[in-house]
Parts: sequence; structure tokens; C-alpha cells
Amino acid sequence: MARHRKIQPPDEDEPGLDISSLIDVCFLLLIYFLVTTQIVKKEQELSTALPAVAPSETPPDLAPMLILLEANGSVSIKNESGVVELIESNADVRKLSNLSQRLELHKSAADVASQKALVQIRVDGDAVQQRVTDVLNALAGAKITEITFTDLLDPEAN
Repeated sequence: MARHRKIQPPDEDEPGLDISSLIDVCFLLLIYFLVTTQIVKKEQELSTALPAVAPSETPPDLAPMLILLEANGSVSIKNESGVVELIESNADVRKLSNLSQRLELHKSAADVASQKALVQIRVDGDAVQQRVTDVLNALAGAKITEITFTDLLDPEAN
């Protein structure tokens, strides 16, 4: 007589997956991206000096440059004679090359007079914050650190 055996199915039909090597690969990728990522200089790292609590008793010989930032993104400069000159009109352009040139002229004039280059910025309340950052980046590019924000214009301008 022949013996007949029944073949028993294995207890587990589902194949197993070892994920320990997958975890190792994930950690290696994480370390790789942490090491190779370059840190971008943020706006909060700009070296600007905050204005003093009280204004100084002696006014500077070189008048501060007044930069006007409008709600539509246009950047103007008010010169010493009170005339407002439009410098940058396209709000889509992030690099303010005309403003940078004027700021470097102002900085060189202050250096010749052995003074600090002073800049006042008047920002319209509806202006986009990114445009203010663009102006601050232009000031940092010209190495101007004495900046004051103002909300008033001279009474003569109205």
C-alpha cells in the first residue's frame, strides 16, 4: 500500500518585507541633504542700525536721502530741493539697479564728507512687504546701515 500524505499549506502565505535597510537609506539621504544644503542669508540678518531713542542735538551736514515706496511698488527719491524723482517703476523687478546706483552715489558723498550715509524710508501703508525687503537689500548692497523709517513728509511737500 502506498502512503498518501496530505501537503499542509504553510501557516503564513504573506511574504515578509525587511525594512531595516530602507530606514538606513532614509537616514543616509537625510544626512546627505543636511550636509549639502547651503544656508541663504535672510532679511533678518541684514546689518542695519536701529535709530536712537532721541534724535541727536547736532544735525548732520549731509542731508539724509528720503526714499518713498508707494503702494503700487514704485520707488521714488525726494532730493534736497524737494522734487520727487521716480527711480523704479516696475514692481515686478526685484533687483533695484537704479536705486542701487543712487545709493552708492549717496554713500560715496558721505564717505568724502567723513560722515555716515543716512537714509529715511517712507512706506505707503498698502505697499507689499516684499518691496520693502527689496529696498533693504539695495541698502545692504550699498553698505548703508543707518536707516530710519518715517511716516511723515515735510509740510512743504503737501
